[in-house]
Amino acid sequence: MRYFTLLLCFGLSFAYSQDLLINELDCDSAISEDLEFIELKSPTPNFTISNRVLVFFNGSPNGMDSSYFVVNLDGAVTDGNGLLTIGSTSVTPFPQLLISGNTIQNGADAVAIYEGTPDDFPEGTLATITNLVDVLIYDTSDADDAGLIGIFSMDPRFTDIQQINEGSGNNSNSIQRQADLSWETGTPNPRQTNDGSGIVFNPIEISTDKTIYDEGETVQMTFTAERPVDETLDFSVSLSNFGFATSDYSGSTNLSIAMGETSTSTAIQIIANDGNEGDEDMEIKFSTLNEPIIAFNNFVKVRIVDLDIITRAWGTPIDPTTDKVASTTPTGYYNSLDGLQDQALRHAITAIIADPTAVRTQTYADVIDILKQADENPENTNQVWLVYTEQARSKADFQTSGGSNVGLWNREHTFPASRGGFFQIEADEIADGISQFITTNADSTRHGMSDAHALRAVDGPENSSRGNKNYGEYTGPTGNAESFKGDVARSVLYMDLRYNALNVVNGFPVHQFNNPMGELGDLATLLQWHRYDPVDDFEKNRNNVVYLWQNNRNPFIDQPLLVEYIWGNQMGQVWNQSLSTSENELLNVSIYPNPTEGVLNVVGLTIDAKATLYGLDGKRLKDFIIRNNEIDLAVASGLYLLRLTSEGSSSTFKIMVD
Repeated sequence: MRYFTLLLCFGLSFAYSQDLLINELDCDSAISEDLEFIELKSPTPNFTISNRVLVFFNGSPNGMDSSYFVVNLDGAVTDGNGLLTIGSTSVTPFPQLLISGNTIQNGADAVAIYEGTPDDFPEGTLATITNLVDVLIYDTSDADDAGLIGIFSMDPRFTDIQQINEGSGNNSNSIQRQADLSWETGTPNPRQTNDGSGIVFNPIEISTDKTIYDEGETVQMTFTAERPVDETLDFSVSLSNFGFATSDYSGSTNLSIAMGETSTSTAIQIIANDGNEGDEDMEIKFSTLNEPIIAFNNFVKVRIVDLDIITRAWGTPIDPTTDKVASTTPTGYYNSLDGLQDQALRHAITAIIADPTAVRTQTYADVIDILKQADENPENTNQVWLVYTEQARSKADFQTSGGSNVGLWNREHTFPASRGGFFQIEADEIADGISQFITTNADSTRHGMSDAHALRAVDGPENSSRGNKNYGEYTGPTGNAESFKGDVARSVLYMDLRYNALNVVNGFPVHQFNNPMGELGDLATLLQWHRYDPVDDFEKNRNNVVYLWQNNRNPFIDQPLLVEYIWGNQMGQVWNQSLSTSENELLNVSIYPNPTEGVLNVVGLTIDAKATLYGLDGKRLKDFIIRNNEIDLAVASGLYLLRLTSEGSSSTFKIMVD
C-alpha cells in the first residue's frame, strides 16, 4: 500500500524534463542496512551523466547540515527506463553504481544533486543551493531539520520544500517520486519504475552449492533467470579476484541459457597449488549482460581455503608459550633509561619510542598488512587472532566496506581514535608498503590512527560493542578467557608515553564528541590486567613485527617491570634494566662453586667477558669485571641470576649465595 506524502511546487516539472531527479531513496531497512540505496532518473533513457555529483548532508546536531559523503556521477549511464540505482553489492537487482553498505544515514538528513565535481564538496561542506539540481530532505520519524529546510527553500524552485518521512527506524519502506512529482512511501523497488511502466527487466541470479571450498574441490555454479528467456542467452563470467587467477581453476566460464529455459550451470575445478598462498576469495562477476537481461546479484564471493597450513612454534594467547620467540631489541636500545626515575624516566622512554630521527609511521591502509603479520594465528598462518573474542579468523575476511561486519574482522584502536583525536587523511587510504613511511614525533597525535602497537585485529561486531569505552567499563565479551587483558594494558600504556597529548588516568573519564581530552581509563584496571596476564610469545612476536614497520618497540613488552616504575609499586625508584632474553645462549662456560660464599670461579673463558647479576624478578643489580677468571659477588645471601656475555653470546646461571 502507498501513502500520499507531499506535492512539490510546480517549478519542479521543468527540472524533471531537463535534468536528473532523485527518484527513490531507501535510507533505512528492516532487514539489513546494506540494502539501502538511492535511485536517480534521467530525462531520457540510456542517458550519459556529466558534471554531476550526488551529495549527502547530515542534519543531526553534530552533523551541522554539512556533507558527509559524495558520489561522482560523471560518466554514469542510466538504463532503458532512465534509472540509475546506487547501492552496495547486497542490493538486488544489482546497482549500476556501487557504494559501501550502510553509507546512507537515516535522517533528519538531505541528499542533493549538483552540477560540479567531488572537489566542490569536501567533507563538512555546509548545504548550499549553489548549482543545485534537485534535493530531497528526509527522515525516519524525526523532527524537522529547520536548518536544511531553510537553506534549500531559498531556491525559488523549492520554496515549499518539506521533509519527507520514510517511516520509523528499521522500516520496510522507501521514499518514491511519482509522475506528478509527489512523494509517496512504499515497498522498495530498485531498478524498476515507481509506477510499474517501462521495460520489465529479467534479472539473473548467481548461486553456488556452498560458500566455502577447499583447494581441489569443485564449485557448482547455477545461473537462474527470473523468467524464461525469449531467445538463447549467451553470456560469460569472470572469476579472478586479487591473487585468485585463471591459473587457480579450470572449467568453462562461457555459458548459455536456451530459449524458453530459465537456468544453466557449470562446474569449476579449484586447482590445489603447492605452497601456502593463504585463503582467497573467488569472485563471480558477469562480464556483459544486455537489457532486458540484468544481474540480480553480482560480485559473488566464494572462499577458497588453502590447505597448506603453516604452524608456528609458539602458542596462541589462550594457550601461551613464553620461551619460543626471541626479542629483536637492538643492543643498548634501553640503556639510556638506566639510573633514572620518575619524570626523567618517563621522558627518556618517550625519547626512544618517539625519536623523530628513527621512528616512522605508516598509512592506516598499511595497518591491514601489519596486522595480518603481527596478529597472525600461530596455529594457522592463513588466519589472524582476534583480540577480545579470542578466536581465529581468515585473513581474507577483513571488512572492506561500511556495511554489515558480522563474520568479518577490522582494526581496533585500543586507545580509541575519538578519545585521542586521531584521524585519517586521504593519503592514509593507500597501502604503500613498508619502504614508504612518514616521520613522526611525540606531538604527532594524529599518527595514533595508524600506530600498530595499539591496533589489533578484532571481530567487527565486538569492535562496535567496545566502542570508545574505558577499560574497566569494558571487560570483553561474556565468558572470555582474559587472555587479551595484559596485551591491551601494555598497548594503552605505550600510547601514554608515545604521544604527549595522551594520558591513562584513574577512573572513567567521559568522552566529549569532537572534543577529545586525550584521556582513557582505568589505570588501576590496566595495572591489574598487566600483572594478571604477563607477556607471552605471541606478544613478543607482535612487538618484533611492528618494530620492522615502525622502527620503535613497546618497552612494556621488552621490559615489563618498567610498568611498575612508571605507574605501579616501584614509582620513584631508580630503574636499571631487567635481564635480557634476546641474546644467544651459546657461551660455553661453567662456574663453581654453587652454592658459593661469594666468590665464583669461571671455567672456559678465552677472551674478555662481561658478568651481570640479576634478582629473580629480572632486575639488574650489579655489573662485574672478571679478574683471573674470578667474580667477587659481595652480595647478601640468597638466590640470583648471573649472566656471562662475550661477543654476543651468553649463558645464564641460577646461583645461591650462602
